[in-house]
Amino acid sequence: MDVLIVEPLDPEVMHWLVARHAVRYAPDLARDPRAFRQALYNVRSLILPPSVALDADALRHAPMLRAVGRISAGAENIDLDACSRAGVEVVRPSNATAAAEAEFVIGAMLQMLRRVPVVNAEGLLVGRELGGSTIGLIGMTPTARPLAQLLGAFGARVVGYDPAVHASDPLWHRWKVEPVGLRELLEESEATSVMLSYFSRYHGLLGERFLPFCRPNQVMVCIAPSSVFDEAALAEALATGRMAAAWFDSMEPGMLEPGRPLHDIDTLQITPRVASTTRESRVRSAWGVARRIDELLSQPAGRADIRSADPASGEPLDLAAGGASA
Repeated sequence: MDVLIVEPLDPEVMHWLVARHAVRYAPDLARDPRAFRQALYNVRSLILPPSVALDADALRHAPMLRAVGRISAGAENIDLDACSRAGVEVVRPSNATAAAEAEFVIGAMLQMLRRVPVVNAEGLLVGRELGGSTIGLIGMTPTARPLAQLLGAFGARVVGYDPAVHASDPLWHRWKVEPVGLRELLEESEATSVMLSYFSRYHGLLGERFLPFCRPNQVMVCIAPSSVFDEAALAEALATGRMAAAWFDSMEPGMLEPGRPLHDIDTLQITPRVASTTRESRVRSAWGVARRIDELLSQPAGRADIRSADPASGEPLDLAAGGASA
């Protein structure tokens, strides 16, 4: 079997794959882990929802597997290291959701800047505008490019920080973002967007070393993993009013439980991973994943099919909207 699809897929994309490969569509396997493993023996590629785990144990049941696709942007429940060791390419739409996430961040910022008032020179409580504000972008992910364009259209000054992108990199000029240090960004920005991709070295990066220097009444939108924050430092910034409000599009389980620092912080808003999921982004993502899987399956059989060969990278593939690049 060429492709086992466990996640609902756009009908046009499904028909395109069926015309090219032997496809089995079995969304019921998402609710039956044992049956899912039993179905993997002769499968060359998978398209899985976030609820289905692909770990080292599952991979032992899939000796022919070459690729696993994920329509949503995250890699939850996929063991990237195990896939890399097994020579399985993880295909993810790192670009296809960028426009959706940028629009979400803009909408969240507009809401917070209006709904969380500040005291003006006349002593009145008033909202704020994006135009003329300084907006900080933390993480130069694919979302940062359309977001910077939208902010520029509003007339905002856009500054940015990414620990993996040097200030001399031409990316900053191309994306029209002014590179600054993290402390400077927090000190100057009326609103910030956190978009860092997760690496273990970024765990707790936004903590007591930087958050106390937030510009007063700053609002923050986070579409990155919440683990890039130190929860005690974030709770302190919100409780003291140093940060006026924060909006997280997902948070790790348990972080809002009684006894944890963020419990009962009423200036914190959480949404359940809605930033990247739109009608349009799902179609772009599906086409990108399907075309890359088709490309892999169309390659001549060879050492790529042998588990002792050099493993393919477990890092996410950079997929353009509606297409794919190796």
